[in-house]
Amino acid sequence: NCDSLTSVTIPDSVTSIGNYAFYDCDSLTSVTIPDSVTSNGNYAFYDCDSLTSVTIGDSVTSIGYQAFYGCDSLTSVTIGDSVISIGYEAFDNCDSLTSVTIPDSVTSIGGEAFYDCDSLTSVTIGDSVTSIGYQAFHGCDSLTSVTFADTSTWYVTTDPSDAANMTGGTVVDVTNAATNATNLKDGYYWYKK
Repeated sequence: NCDSLTSVTIPDSVTSIGNYAFYDCDSLTSVTIPDSVTSNGNYAFYDCDSLTSVTIGDSVTSIGYQAFYGCDSLTSVTIGDSVISIGYEAFDNCDSLTSVTIPDSVTSIGGEAFYDCDSLTSVTIGDSVTSIGYQAFHGCDSLTSVTFADTSTWYVTTDPSDAANMTGGTVVDVTNAATNATNLKDGYYWYKK
């Protein structure tokens, strides 16, 4: 709740950004998370309304629960090449975010991770992603293009146990970017075997 804080330099000696670290810092405009940092905690930049750009270093392995939730001005996110998981509601309600590239290191995208990102038009999903949580892109009304790097067999289901066990579900063709965008806006769990 440091309402007047506009900039932060995180030194290379820092290895972890804790839960609630910069929670509701309304004037913070940009953040670069250095390569020394390996974890970005839950709610770390929650509701930082003026945050316009984020660069997540190449050593961060996880983006926490609601880490950037409600960052209304966020237009640019660079996700480092070591991120394995994007947490539940990590970028929920980031209304100004227009595009995102999920790197090949990521294996899971949490439920509602990009929920209600109203300006999001395009997404590229790296080839290591094997699960996309429930309603991860629900409410992204401007989404028109989702490209999967790996177009092998994907399944959709509304049953969380099917998704967790990677059984059941319905095969979905992911070769068409426009169709993918429509499908991802629906309330499904996605998984790839």
